[in-house]
Amino acid sequence: MNKKIFAFGNPVYDVISTPRIVRPERILSGCSTNACLAASLLGEQATLVGTVGEDFRARLQADLDERRVSYRLLPSKETGGFSLIYYDEHGNRHLSILGTADAIPNEMDGVEDADIVLIGPILGEISAELVAEIKRRTQAPIVVDPQGLLRGSKDGKIFHEMSSSFEKIAAMATMVKANELETKVVTGIEPRDDPEKAVRALHKFGCKIAVTTLAEAGSIIYDGEKVYVIPPFTTDAIDPTGAGDTYAAGFMVKYLETPHDLRAVGCFGSAVASVMVENSGPDFPLTRPEADWRQAFLLSQPQKLAL
Repeated sequence: MNKKIFAFGNPVYDVISTPRIVRPERILSGCSTNACLAASLLGEQATLVGTVGEDFRARLQADLDERRVSYRLLPSKETGGFSLIYYDEHGNRHLSILGTADAIPNEMDGVEDADIVLIGPILGEISAELVAEIKRRTQAPIVVDPQGLLRGSKDGKIFHEMSSSFEKIAAMATMVKANELETKVVTGIEPRDDPEKAVRALHKFGCKIAVTTLAEAGSIIYDGEKVYVIPPFTTDAIDPTGAGDTYAAGFMVKYLETPHDLRAVGCFGSAVASVMVENSGPDFPLTRPEADWRQAFLLSQPQKLAL
């Protein structure tokens, strides 16, 4: 039976530029959105919960319907969006705001039936109170991608800083997946210098499982007992947007199948993300057989980061 994945976080329409491609038109994206797109392509039932303005509502509904993603879209004064300009192969980028959507209210319809829940905000739209209410209503694992909990804005520009919301929400999480910048913001440790120390420090915020992703170098997982090193699936990456989001989707899908095999779970997440970065935008040729094949390849490789 297909698993039910609920993802909380506002959808966005972004403008993206990388050293390989330029997408001047605004395209569908967002942490929870990308995770839902990937989960749907893997055959699961994905539901996106977020706020959207009338400026993009009709387009968003059509985009999600076309891609078989269910939704609970709540009103906002405008739809969120960013301009993302990448300047190196590690996924580092300049980020500025095109639109800011409203916070997500306590919208809970159906969450009691979720098999797993993703908390994936893009800019402060999810409160600790909302996550506490989700946790009260469901026993499902809660996965947190903290990017939007660690962002602030000033004069249309984004900056990163530690927040009390992150600390509260991480303590309620089953898994926290942070990229290297986010890991450094909350732990003060540079993950590329000492990945194991960084992921152990991330785990101390109270989650059951901590994950630090390192772009093209792979990822590292710590469950309080053992460290798992996940090698990257080396590929021709043209757009890193959504890599971490789809890693989270793959992680959730496989975690529901084999929760006690975190090496397999991490390799599946890496496999899913590798398909995303070979493409740009919301349409990427992800299939379950392709993800399974790439996961099997990674499982056959040495447990080593490509640092």
